[in-house]
Amino acid sequence: MPTFATAEITGVLAERRGLQRVTVSIEGKADGVPGDSAYVLTDITGEVSIGDRVILNTTAVELGLGTGGWHVVHWNLSRTEFRRPGPGHIMKLRYTSSQLDAGTSELQHPDLSGDLAGTPVIATLVHSQVGVVAAVLRHRWPEARVGYVMTDGAALPIVISDLVDELRSRSLIDVTVTAGHAFGGDLEAVTVASALALAHEVAGCDVIIVGMGPGVVGTGTAFGTTALEAAATLDIAATLGGTPILCVRASDGDERARHQGISHHSATVARFANCHPWVAAVPLEAAGIEGVRVAELEAPDRTDVAMLLDEMAFRITTMGRGPRQDPLFFDAAGAAADVAVALRHVP
Repeated sequence: MPTFATAEITGVLAERRGLQRVTVSIEGKADGVPGDSAYVLTDITGEVSIGDRVILNTTAVELGLGTGGWHVVHWNLSRTEFRRPGPGHIMKLRYTSSQLDAGTSELQHPDLSGDLAGTPVIATLVHSQVGVVAAVLRHRWPEARVGYVMTDGAALPIVISDLVDELRSRSLIDVTVTAGHAFGGDLEAVTVASALALAHEVAGCDVIIVGMGPGVVGTGTAFGTTALEAAATLDIAATLGGTPILCVRASDGDERARHQGISHHSATVARFANCHPWVAAVPLEAAGIEGVRVAELEAPDRTDVAMLLDEMAFRITTMGRGPRQDPLFFDAAGAAADVAVALRHVP
């Protein structure tokens, strides 16, 4: 169940369109307690200022969560009302007190054919893979127009992703589409299928990365993870005539046995997908995953991800580990981009 508290805004840490990160003093709690910071989704609650009294959702911090371990400003008590009209009538976060009219780009483009015409679609399992894939794509295929479809398997507001913000600032992705209850992309979609069609037909993307935002949900069980959404993504991409590519999650730095080598999530996604997605043979023994097509890439067609990120001065981590601490994770993610480049002319 959620927990709430009242607090005062004591400082502003950072701001960008749609998001503020602030420090707060929670009423009845001693000053200086670590973790008293919050974010504000300004398109939902409006901006806050120092001295404003607010209501916080404190649940994530009290549970000690990592990615989601911030308080969230639920309402600004210094306001009597807040209005920010939306573009239509399609609601996201439906039937919650935060429901908003995000609109939908499908209604603006009702005549989508849904034919991806062989466009590579890379399905990721965790958010950090998106950054690796985008960096390798821009390096290997500099003229490509790269789209990112963010699903609703984890964080719902795309603005919360510092990674996406940096990818945009570095011109590593060209357009974002938010699907399902995820919101805030350049284009809004009700489903992943229409998100893919919008990315290809409206935004002109040559390659599309699909995956949830920060905060993958996992229970440690075979099926209890939002990463399984990738199976449906791959099947949708194949049905629409795209080239489905599985971004394999693998690790030689994760202490959890189920994620060492090829993560059990990768094998389960391949098992649930009805299509036969492409994976790279190197740097992992991808042939051991049932139900996939293995792309054999020659050495010149494989990217040294650690070297590339160093050259770009681009810091990407997965659970705090960089490419030196978990090289297999980064090489496996980069290999998905290498496969997309190799197959970009395959119908």
